[in-house]
Amino acid sequence: MREKFSALRYFLSAVALSAAFSLVCLAQQAAGDKKPAAPAQAAPAKVFPADRLAGMVAEWTRAKDYTKEYLDAMPEDGLGFKPTPDIRSFAEQMLHLANGLFFFGSTISGQDSPYKGKNLEKMDELKTKAALSKIVMESYDYMIGVVKGLDGAKLDERVTVFGNSMPRSVALAKAFEHQTHHRGQTTIYLRLKGVKPPNERLF
Repeated sequence: MREKFSALRYFLSAVALSAAFSLVCLAQQAAGDKKPAAPAQAAPAKVFPADRLAGMVAEWTRAKDYTKEYLDAMPEDGLGFKPTPDIRSFAEQMLHLANGLFFFGSTISGQDSPYKGKNLEKMDELKTKAALSKIVMESYDYMIGVVKGLDGAKLDERVTVFGNSMPRSVALAKAFEHQTHHRGQTTIYLRLKGVKPPNERLF
């Protein structure tokens, strides 16, 4: 009886081992039938221009496109929105940004701004979505035109900005910082209106 029990136990163990081996083989075969997932392709690396002015034009164009995303994101009824009463509205922030671009562009180029003597922030006719987007994009086009018209050899020549003497290249950096600052401020305006701000556009 003991011998029969041992034989039966051996037989059942062999069957279990065989079944387990078969399952492993089937799993391996199924895995082999599937094509491996293609690796995610990273976006091609961007090659920045070696020429200083061409590089600046590329950066100003990127800034223009990024600001347009902010303008598009804010609904019409949010243009007059202020997070607190004592600060600029969304539209006024964008118009202040545009004022800055016309001012810096004029100072850097030595030519009169097309809006010389006008404070865009105070012009109610520019506070509709269509008019606001138009004037802000125009201010970027103006600055891009100024940069394209510069002689690279004159980037180190000095200009006066609010009484401060600096190379044109520094004035351009100040202009870029100014528009970044005011666009960045409007991020919280969008959040408070329940709108997701555009993703960062660093490149």
